Amino acid sequence: MIFKNRDKDMCNGPIFGKMILFALPIMAMNVLQLLFNAADMVVVGRFSGKEALAAVGATGAIINLIVNLFMGLSVGTSVIVAQDCGAGRPDAVSRSVHTSITISIIAGVFVMLLGLILCNPLLIMMGTPLDIIDLSALYLRIYFLGLPASMIYNFGAAILRAVGDSRRPMYYLLAAGIVNVILNLYFVIVLHMSVDGVAWATVISQYLSMLLVLLCLIRNKEESIRLTLKRMRIDRRKLIQIIRIGLPAGLQGLLFSISNVLIQSAINSFGSAMVAAGSAAGNIEGFVATSMNAYYNAAITFTGQNMGAKKYDRIDKVAKICTILIFVTWIVLGGLTMIFSRPLLTIFTSDPEVIRLGMIRINVLMIAYFTCGIMNVYPGLTRGMGFSILPMICTLVGACLMRIVWLATVFAWFPTVLMLFACYPVTWALAGIGQVISFFYARKKVRQRANCN
Repeated sequence: MIFKNRDKDMCNGPIFGKMILFALPIMAMNVLQLLFNAADMVVVGRFSGKEALAAVGATGAIINLIVNLFMGLSVGTSVIVAQDCGAGRPDAVSRSVHTSITISIIAGVFVMLLGLILCNPLLIMMGTPLDIIDLSALYLRIYFLGLPASMIYNFGAAILRAVGDSRRPMYYLLAAGIVNVILNLYFVIVLHMSVDGVAWATVISQYLSMLLVLLCLIRNKEESIRLTLKRMRIDRRKLIQIIRIGLPAGLQGLLFSISNVLIQSAINSFGSAMVAAGSAAGNIEGFVATSMNAYYNAAITFTGQNMGAKKYDRIDKVAKICTILIFVTWIVLGGLTMIFSRPLLTIFTSDPEVIRLGMIRINVLMIAYFTCGIMNVYPGLTRGMGFSILPMICTLVGACLMRIVWLATVFAWFPTVLMLFACYPVTWALAGIGQVISFFYARKKVRQRANCN
């Protein structure tokens, strides 16, 4: 370890308490992000109507499709910085930091241009209902202007989390989110804007979070992660290391998003009420999902630092704790979501058909949501050990390919709402089994390599 602060030392002392302290700010950050996204949906749904709500909801799969490939590179940043940190290599950490921020700037501009070019063709390809397609296109064109800021923030936050600082990214997101909500209300209620007002509020808040994380890195007391303009360049060796871990993670996100685009297309075939229901229910389910995703980030950092420090026994403890946390979160949050699904959905809309469809989705997904947690968290353990292709293959086969098979067979034979939503838990379970097997394979290889050395 290169930091004196014990809170950032994942390689010594009790793991459970440190993991909880590390994961809670990430969980809070994820929940805040969802609250702010939900605020977008509530404001636009209540003050601009069902069509505007559906229009924003129909864009999620496209945004994830275009963004996830490059966001996956930030996973490579987390792993490499964490491993260098655990191994006590400050110069290597510094080179990773400057390479990562440089990559984020280039990737952000590229993804923005790609999104602006592809948004209309993708909306048409997905069969977006004609009564909302123009609003969806307007929202996307504005939203993509904020992608450079979003990319830089996510890479900067990944750097801070990799060295054990999960609190400041949360503070920055909180500040940006409050601004986002205030601007939402002002643009939509006062200026009578629609989806364009929500989109502009999001873009402005993204640039604020970017500014805050950059200032944190520039003014950081730890020299190894301090960002300086004169060192802003791409280190070839670090680039290769980041791509080796991050590209498979990005491809996994991309492939997963493609399967979600196909599901969204099937949702679109039921009409705008179904699109609105999926959007509202998805925001509610997200509180459970993002809570579990905090354990994914913890798994990467704790596994990566202990991998760098060659403390392999602690990786097993990290895996056990992550598994326990997944099941506890599923029982508590998943149960509450099912119990209060109706009142939660009424926050977004008063349309009875939208509420009915949303309740079907929530009940089908929540009953087996622990499988989603396993599928999402275990790749963090495997990637932290330096194995990134295995999780990608598991997601490709277990989730993406099987979703295509499900839609082409089961859903084609029984084209009902229930059969469509059942696609999620079935493919989560298949991918989750593969991710657990991948973890134990990577664990075995790491120990064999250590014994040989």
